[in-house]
Amino acid sequence: MRRLIVRRLLQTIPMLFFVSLVCFALVKAAPGDPVLSFVTPNMHQADIERIRHNLGLDKPAYVQYGIWLKESLTGNMGYSLVNHAPVLNQILDRLPATAGLMGSALILAVLLAIPLGLLAGSNRRKWIDKLVNMLAYFGISIPLFWLGMLFIYFFSIKMHWLPSMGMHTIGKEGALDVIKHGIMPCSVLAISFLSAYVRYIRSGTISQLKEDYVQIQYAFGSNKRTILFRHVTKHVLLPVITLLGMSMGELVTGAIVTETVFSWPGIGTLGMTAVKGMDYPVILGITLFSSVMLILGNLLADILYGFADPRIKTTR
Repeated sequence: MRRLIVRRLLQTIPMLFFVSLVCFALVKAAPGDPVLSFVTPNMHQADIERIRHNLGLDKPAYVQYGIWLKESLTGNMGYSLVNHAPVLNQILDRLPATAGLMGSALILAVLLAIPLGLLAGSNRRKWIDKLVNMLAYFGISIPLFWLGMLFIYFFSIKMHWLPSMGMHTIGKEGALDVIKHGIMPCSVLAISFLSAYVRYIRSGTISQLKEDYVQIQYAFGSNKRTILFRHVTKHVLLPVITLLGMSMGELVTGAIVTETVFSWPGIGTLGMTAVKGMDYPVILGITLFSSVMLILGNLLADILYGFADPRIKTTR
């Protein structure tokens, strides 16, 4: 396992370099000029060129990339062109809100997907399987922004049960208030994750129930419930571990659409604001930070494979 971790960590170096190069090239190719954020109507051309020089934008693109990459490796991702604050500090300030929301949604989705997927797969083509499939297809197909607006309409406007936006009520800073604000966005995200996880677990359950070890367990007198939750579950969790590893990037970037709909002050909202304001350092910082988390998530998934299925061994 130690060899696997070291090898995967070494593989992340060229991967991160490629990701940073592509992101920087895309930002440079985007329309607009970041210098315009500092230009006033009465400003002379000489002053504009001085601003461009101070920002380092008068240098060739490859020189700008080298400077940005070197500073990023030391933790300095630059300063926002909009609010003139360090990019890394902004990301770290928004990270708890996004990680809490996305982490809660993922945990809720997994806890519901495992029994629902096992139940549907073990009752293939019966009414319970058809019902779970219908709900899963509904969750996959429905747009998140529309589902979020439905939640706001029914639970905030009509029922007056939950707050519709933000993370805190003005004048209240307690944990219960945060939980009330997070119920709707967390539920919307959990529905989207749950729908995909249920389909994977159902498919894995159907294939595992055809294996010989299941028939052997029946021959030894084990009941269906024991076989499902003690033996089949360990095998159907492998694709879920993969999905969880790929979701690590989303723990940073968050669901941009969902955070925008509910005005949740996370990294996704920060990214949308940066895109609208052509705040290129923030866009690059968020992209690079999320890429690192995604790679670490895949590494974590590989490690969890060994615990979920002891047959998976690391060879030389």
